[in-house]
Amino acid sequence: MGEAYIVAAARTAGGRKGGRVSGWHPADLAGEVLNALVDRSGADPALIEDVIMGCVGQVGEQAINIARNAVLASKLPESVPATSVDRQCGSSQQSIHFATATVMSGAMDIVIAAGVESMSRVPMGLSSALPYKNGFGTYKSPRMEERYPGIQFSQFAGAEMLAKKYDLSREQLDAFALASHQRAMAATKGGKFAAEIVPIQVTLPDGSIETHDADEGIRWDATMESIGGVKLLSEDGRLTAATSSQICDGAAGVMIVNERGLKALGVQPLARIHHMTVIGHDPVIMLEAPIPATQKALERAGMKIDDIDLYEVNEAFASVPTAWLQVTGGDPDKLNVNGGAIALGHPLGGSGAKLMTTLVHALKDRSARYGLQTMCEGGGLANVTIVERL
Repeated sequence: MGEAYIVAAARTAGGRKGGRVSGWHPADLAGEVLNALVDRSGADPALIEDVIMGCVGQVGEQAINIARNAVLASKLPESVPATSVDRQCGSSQQSIHFATATVMSGAMDIVIAAGVESMSRVPMGLSSALPYKNGFGTYKSPRMEERYPGIQFSQFAGAEMLAKKYDLSREQLDAFALASHQRAMAATKGGKFAAEIVPIQVTLPDGSIETHDADEGIRWDATMESIGGVKLLSEDGRLTAATSSQICDGAAGVMIVNERGLKALGVQPLARIHHMTVIGHDPVIMLEAPIPATQKALERAGMKIDDIDLYEVNEAFASVPTAWLQVTGGDPDKLNVNGGAIALGHPLGGSGAKLMTTLVHALKDRSARYGLQTMCEGGGLANVTIVERL
């Protein structure tokens, strides 16, 4: 089996719901990332053999194969095929896994794995809510109902279940959220995101045009007092909007190649894909899957948590990475070192490639070797990717 290398990684800066990025059609937004990957790698666009793009809300402006539409909105030629992937929040991390397996097998040499989500233009849940409201049924089948009677699968309920199972207090979760903002602020001020962000032009309400190159969701005035004053999501719960990921518009992608691809492009790789794991777990608590997935990945890779220099664990809710740290014994100083989705936003299907982009650049910035990324995903799923900086 061959090797797989990341030769370029890029993302747009996140935009708040209805914010600076909301004027962009998601196909055009993703197309900007595809263009950036071509530019950064120096690749002849015609050499790209496939684009695999994650997206959760594949309806409306993100329907009819958003990946192909992004190709047609980019500088890539019409000859470049594309396909869209839905593994819920892990969609573009799964795109990375699919692209990696493809180049490792030798079936293709140069593949782009990417993701996009415009949560302003395609609201979360629209793909299920809209058909249901118009009489076209629901995703939960009769046989699923027999297996899970009366259960309404909910990430919000799962996040609270996770907090209670691991006895995570409101104060502990609030502190984690504050740290996410503080790390994101420090990274932004220190220029840590400059190399990974693709600047885009945005039109403001007054008609003026500006360059968008900084994550819009960071709360620069965040304090324990302000976070602690946010209302609980449920009366007997421990989580709030402040300890949950932000609705976000964004796109990201990585170019993945094998040895032949490296020679064809004549570039040096940023990182090597060292290991990939994906598991299914309890769909009711739903968000716990990154814990056993990480344990399985480390065992299969012959590694221990201490062998990993940096981890990106998606901050869908503060209870997810906090519980993950508690069980895995990971070092909090290695986790989401430049902030996470609580501060930077979680553009659903775009987040897997977004986190990988940040991880690869953070490994380079810190001269670190191994990085691990994992995401909780709807349906009780989780991907884990371990990369080695080169």
